[in-house]
Amino acid sequence: MDKLIINGPNTLSGTVSISSAKNACLPILAATILFPQDITFNKLPNLSDISFFVQILESLGAGTEGDLDKKTIYSARIDKTTADYDLVRKMRASILVLGPLLSRFKEAKVSLPGGCAIGSRPVDIHLSGLEKMGAEITIEKGYVHAKTNGLKGADISLAFPSVGATENLMMAAVWAEGITTLDNAAREPEIVDLANFLIQFGTKVEGAGSKQIKIHGRALKDYKNVESNEYQIIGDRIEAATYVIAGLMTNSDIRVQDFSPQHISAVLDTLTEMGAKLEIDENGVRTLPSGKLKGTNIDTAPFPGFPTDAQAQLMALMGVSECSSKVSEHIFENRFMHVPELVRMGMDIKLDGGSAIISGVDSLECAPVMCTDLRASAALILSGLVAEGETHISRIYHLDRGYEKLFEKFLALGAKIQRVKA
Repeated sequence: MDKLIINGPNTLSGTVSISSAKNACLPILAATILFPQDITFNKLPNLSDISFFVQILESLGAGTEGDLDKKTIYSARIDKTTADYDLVRKMRASILVLGPLLSRFKEAKVSLPGGCAIGSRPVDIHLSGLEKMGAEITIEKGYVHAKTNGLKGADISLAFPSVGATENLMMAAVWAEGITTLDNAAREPEIVDLANFLIQFGTKVEGAGSKQIKIHGRALKDYKNVESNEYQIIGDRIEAATYVIAGLMTNSDIRVQDFSPQHISAVLDTLTEMGAKLEIDENGVRTLPSGKLKGTNIDTAPFPGFPTDAQAQLMALMGVSECSSKVSEHIFENRFMHVPELVRMGMDIKLDGGSAIISGVDSLECAPVMCTDLRASAALILSGLVAEGETHISRIYHLDRGYEKLFEKFLALGAKIQRVKA
């Protein structure tokens, strides 16, 4: 098992290119199940979650070719409808194969998934929506069993704008009879990217990015291969936010590029409110030395609100800003697991139910700390960059799930960082 060692404080400089968005890649990889033809992706990120998901597709019978820079999936070869526990248990997003398997093959058996321990994230919303479309669903021995004589379009109002449920139901609707309308749908950029992928392969989708999405179902027997079979996934907005915050925490001049700043407008607005000096264009953000920022209050919310996936990173910045700040978490109930580790490094953070009160401190001290989940791990990296001395960060396998070449990218920006065997 590896760990990271950071010698601080650091000043960064240069340009960092953002990888394709993991949270867009996973549903789009699942959507390849729908279309019985070869589909090629450019620049899939080299992450453990992506590797696991490709393995799931292969276990279902899909053929694959090439490396992640140019990966082709041959979904016409899929001949199995069971997603095995040994693969699915490694990541929660694997539940996304349920909708497309059921839509194309009229049956699916998917193990209840695993993943980061940041909250319950129940699949009830996914399952109730599929039932409204005509699926018969049972849960036995840790597996979701779904069958149908043919899914039918339905009007579905989601109890919560769940990203995963929206994605699963969008995919299920592709080969359903009639129109499926999703009300209170998730609005995240990853939803829009999935819709664009479905559209490229002949599906009519309306309203992606709004609270109501309509998917016009088709008959699978009428499917014709699409000649334009290459797809480029959007840049990772959470990775981008992490590097922007890194630039500000280290009072550095860096450029973060190859993503849409509109996808993190809530983050950029918050940083500007805190006093950050930013130059923003269509393809990226430049951070300028801004000195000590001032505290603020945020509430996490579904897009276009402040993303829960950037909450821990912003909290790290708040911890070394002037005055006090408050973070209220409304998405995942266990998303403050990084707080004790940040306190070990000298931050002044008090928890009050679903909120954290942060009083800014002048400096941080190095300490041995432990990653608890993906985004919490990023907060520890950012804190290590500005802490005095040598910070040892263990259990970094969490980072390998969501940040491609993080060590190499920070090293290229001039960070004093090492990756060593623990």
